[in-house]
Formats: sequence, structure tokens, C-alpha cells
Amino acid sequence: MNLQHPVEQALPEAIAAPRADFTTSDGWRLAYYAERAHPGRPLVLVHSINAASSSFEMRPLFEHYRLSRPVYSLDLPGFGHSERRAEGYSPALYAHAIADFLTQVVGEPADLIALSLSGEFAAQAARLAPEHLASLALISPTGFGEQPLPSSSPVTTLMKWPKLSRWVYGLVASRPSIRHFLGRSFVGPVPEEMIDHAWATAHQPGAHHAPLTFLTMRLFTPDAIDLLYDRLTEFPVLVIADQDPYIRFERLPSFIVRHDTWHRVTLEPHKGLPHWEKLAETVAALDDFWAHPPLKRAA
Repeated sequence: MNLQHPVEQALPEAIAAPRADFTTSDGWRLAYYAERAHPGRPLVLVHSINAASSSFEMRPLFEHYRLSRPVYSLDLPGFGHSERRAEGYSPALYAHAIADFLTQVVGEPADLIALSLSGEFAAQAARLAPEHLASLALISPTGFGEQPLPSSSPVTTLMKWPKLSRWVYGLVASRPSIRHFLGRSFVGPVPEEMIDHAWATAHQPGAHHAPLTFLTMRLFTPDAIDLLYDRLTEFPVLVIADQDPYIRFERLPSFIVRHDTWHRVTLEPHKGLPHWEKLAETVAALDDFWAHPPLKRAA
């Protein structure tokens, strides 16, 4: 068994835009990209959580909206150019990171777009900083599946043996593995630059800490509908969800029917990353949502 540390290389910029840092209320140094050349309501982008996440996942939306409004993309704790500590990863950490970013950096009500599991964090952040949120868009959000989350993960046991857990991470973060897992999320071919950047960010010092915690399932919120999404009643919420190889949406249709301020759009065919394969349709759905947000009906 090869237990050598993965080869590390300098991490390229995920987006060709100015990058800066800020410090959260609990002391984490987080990086973000910002384009403020145009006036308007700010747009904040939040990437997903996996072995190779970063702001690169949100790049098509950043590149589109940077031409017409202020836009930001946040590297979450443990990913991209942000701090990668050995421990401390939890849903609360990520929710507070997003809320701190909204309050400390953006400083005014913003539209927020979150991908996959980060939708759960964004839902919690909305309750932490409600005055800094104008709307929420969730792309392929977790938490709407019919099956309950597993109570444990084999990786939880592996975490007791650091060398073994690093070996497992090395397998998951290898270039063939990244190509395989990204390939499942695309109808067409995966852009090579996406594979390259995913590999680079997954091989930075400390890159294994957050993904290994993710693989233990401890970053998911059990009963996310009851504990997170049901409580989002004061903001317009858009869900873009079709087919995703890693996420199920069986409970989403009935949830949408019960919530006035929520709206769902389907843009098939795509497999969880519509802003990469169907950018024009995704942008049209977002623009229509912001122009005509679903409103809470009078009692």
C-alpha cells in the first residue's frame, strides 16, 4: 500500500478575477473572488462539498453575471484558497462562514446561489443573517431524498487511522477518480480544465481534512426539510433540480406545493451541473425568478 503524500502543486486561480481574504467571526481565513465593476444587487455563489470543490464549480455563473452586477464567489473552509485546518468541520461552521461573508464582505442584501450540499448550509445562513439575504437559489440541493441518511459511514472508522484515511483520500482524489465522478455529473464530456483544477485543489496541503469529514456524512443535516428548509418562509427560493447521480429529490414536489415562496424549475437533460451544460437556460431561469419571485400568500 502506497502511503506517500500526494504530489502538491501551486493552486491556480479558479476564476480570472480579483481574489481577497477575510476572517470569519470564529477566526477562519477564507478566500473569495469579487467583481464589483457594475452596480446592482450583489450575487453570491457558493460551491458544493466534495473531494475537489472550489469556486471553479461556479465559474460559468460568475463569468456571466460579472458583466452586469456585483458578483462574489466564496471558497468554503477547507477548500480552494481558504484555510484548511485539520478539524472543526461541521454544518454550523459552513453556515456561519456564509453568514459572516454576507455581513462582513457583501454588507447588503444579496441573491445567493448554492450548489448541492451547500444548499443546506445556505438555508441555515439565511436564518443567521436574514437582513443580508434577498433570495436563495439552490442547484441540486441535498435533503429532499426519500431515504434517511445512514447513521454511520465506514470512513468514520477509518478516520481513527490517519495513514489509512489518507490512503483512501488519495484514491478518491486521484485523477482517474476525479474524472469518473465528474463524468457521472455531465451528460456530455467533462471539460478538461475542470478535471485539471479539481486535481490541483485536491492536492494542496491539508486538502484531505474537509473531504474526509464529508465522507463520514457528518456535514449533512438529518431531517433537513424539517430543520432547515421548512423554516425558509420569508425569502423567495428557487430550486433547479432534475437528475443527479448522487442526490435524490423524491420529497421535493410535495414540499414545493406546500410552500408559497418556493419555486422549482427543471432544465433536463443535465445531471446536477446545469450551469455548465445549460448555462443559457439556467441564466434565463434565474433572471425570471429574480424578476418575478414567488410571494407569500396572505393568510
